[in-house]
Amino acid sequence: MKDCEILGTKLLCAETRAGMRISMRIGIVGCGGIASVHAGCIHQMKDQELIAFADVKLERAETFKNQYGGNAYDSLEKMIEKEDIEVLHICTPHYLHVSMAVYALEHGIHVFMEKPPAISREQLAQLKKVQSDKRLGISFQNRYNPSVIEVKKLIDSGKTGKILGARGIVTWKRGAAYYSESGWRGSLTTEGGGVLINQAVHTLDLLAYFLGTPISVDAVMANHHLKDVIEVEDMMEALIRFEGDKLACFYSTTSYCADVPPLIELCCENMTIRMEDMEVCCYYPDGSMQRLLLDQKEGYGKSYWGAGHYDCITDFYDSIANNRPFALDLNGLNDTICLLLATYESARTGKEVTLQL
Repeated sequence: MKDCEILGTKLLCAETRAGMRISMRIGIVGCGGIASVHAGCIHQMKDQELIAFADVKLERAETFKNQYGGNAYDSLEKMIEKEDIEVLHICTPHYLHVSMAVYALEHGIHVFMEKPPAISREQLAQLKKVQSDKRLGISFQNRYNPSVIEVKKLIDSGKTGKILGARGIVTWKRGAAYYSESGWRGSLTTEGGGVLINQAVHTLDLLAYFLGTPISVDAVMANHHLKDVIEVEDMMEALIRFEGDKLACFYSTTSYCADVPPLIELCCENMTIRMEDMEVCCYYPDGSMQRLLLDQKEGYGKSYWGAGHYDCITDFYDSIANNRPFALDLNGLNDTICLLLATYESARTGKEVTLQL
């Protein structure tokens, strides 16, 4: 099998059967904006075959069909009934993720879904109960950003010393039209929450990735600028306790005037690391500073999201091909998912919540 070079690491790109390199047959359900990112990544891989698209608005599925080929359907059930799909990408509104993932897994199909993996503990339990030998991967693409990879390498090297604490800050802009034009955003029933579950969950995930197991969270949320438009929060603030007596201060809002890259700062024994977009700065006790500006990858989607979708999706397909675990499955993301749900519980009850991992 020929290797595919990405960011200096080799990720195997296609499934091998009987010693031959062949594509997997792929369907996408939910043909909105994020589906364009997934389809673009799959198309770029070239070794994979997009064969079908489904959306309740058939014309949207047909738009993808016209661009990438294959067939269009107005429901997931019809697509799976008519097509021999091996991998399903779920790009639908949040509340549909679990039911569609369960349906596909029980039909013997691998699943790669957009975040969030669940909007409630009940949904998470339902997903964990599925009996299937197929893989479930979740798109937390920011773990593949060059800056994130560099910071994780630095932590793992031991050069930072013990992490003492951290802060994560997300300040983005989302106006009324973003919610009113979607048909599902801004509703607790269909979105499951606001800025935390939809935008800032990636920064929450990186705090857990860097700091380790979360122990408890004390959170506050509010709707500051769209009170008459949405019923979910546009601001979430939290103090998160991690194992080893590490504290993280977390703040996120969609009421800012612009979309800017999130900032993560790690206060360590031997240095303070500040990561923002592709810039990583290390500040030392003697007053010196080292700045590393990494190359921005070409990717799909908005730059402030991070451009890791391609590497994330490619890694998922490699895990299938080589029968190895995929880091971003339910087990690998358990800390992040439990922290997400506990943060909402704390904000809604006004009490500090100890995590149930």
